[in-house]
Amino acid sequence: MSDTALAVVQRSYTMDIRAESWLGGQLLADGIPVSDGGETRDRSLSIPEQVTLTVPRRDRGFDWDPGTDPAHPLAAYGQMLRIDFGVDIGGTTEWINRGWFLITDSSADGDTVTVTCQGLLTLIDEAKLVVPFQPSSTDTLGSVVRALVEPALTVSFNGSLVDRSVPLGMQWDSDRLGAVTEVLNAWGAAERVTEDGFLLIEPVSDAGSSVLSITDDASTGTVVRWQGSTSRDGAFNVVVAQGEDSSGNQIQGVAYDSSGTSPFRYGGPFNPLPVPYPYQSSLLTTVDQCRTAAAAQMILLRRQAFRRLGVTMVPHPGLVTGDIITVTGAGLTNALCAIESLSLPYSPGEQSLTVRVL
Repeated sequence: MSDTALAVVQRSYTMDIRAESWLGGQLLADGIPVSDGGETRDRSLSIPEQVTLTVPRRDRGFDWDPGTDPAHPLAAYGQMLRIDFGVDIGGTTEWINRGWFLITDSSADGDTVTVTCQGLLTLIDEAKLVVPFQPSSTDTLGSVVRALVEPALTVSFNGSLVDRSVPLGMQWDSDRLGAVTEVLNAWGAAERVTEDGFLLIEPVSDAGSSVLSITDDASTGTVVRWQGSTSRDGAFNVVVAQGEDSSGNQIQGVAYDSSGTSPFRYGGPFNPLPVPYPYQSSLLTTVDQCRTAAAAQMILLRRQAFRRLGVTMVPHPGLVTGDIITVTGAGLTNALCAIESLSLPYSPGEQSLTVRVL
């Protein structure tokens, strides 16, 4: 987003939605007349993104009812929607790409058509393995991920990841996405689908600078509140990752919750004793690999069990889950927070965020 658009979206502004339909790399329709809808993202889910759209059944002489035509722009036979969020910046519209989404259901009712889409990881989740998948002696973690995912999605790797060989004897029977997750967990990595439709593999991390500062101010439409529940469920303060070396000896690496702001920190009041979370993988063959996997699992655990805030605000189309923002409100001052889930309306309304205090 330009600096002008960033300034505009922090107050009342005029918005628009643009949607294109593609099938097999071919454009079927642009300018789909979206009258309502919204987008939700939750990075605790295996398929984080979901979109719903409402489209008039007839518009400018075109029938948007997918009916029985498998090549219709809104049919659910492989059609993908590219969605852009438009911001009026003084007579012109700046378009912010929200990404690509797979149509999973569409139906007509009266004068409207309702379209449901999910993130592109749906392609991997539904493509169960026909026969057991066994890596070869020359395979690496990266090549295994490519073999499991491509050509449905093109894989891109963060340059800081260090690839390594896969131990002999590994096998996955049916769950393709589960196999990808197992490889990434052992690698200390995570996946996300980029706005361009690539599957990016990058280290698990909560590091990063703030992309936005939010201040609790009901007069501007921003409300920050603590979520109303706490739980010890999932509240571990130690991760023990175990594997096996080339001689068959059991090895392990340990990661402690050492954050000074964590209510579950090791040695703190949560519990004077270690509360371990066990993690085991045959992909771990050295102590260093175990330690890396344990540290990544600790970060993932903290995303599930930590202090959370609910934020209601003017829609900001530049935000996605994983972004780091600065929050002032609910007793906090310039607190770094990570966006764990969000809901973005595609018509005038309020956006909601669930953020975790880092």
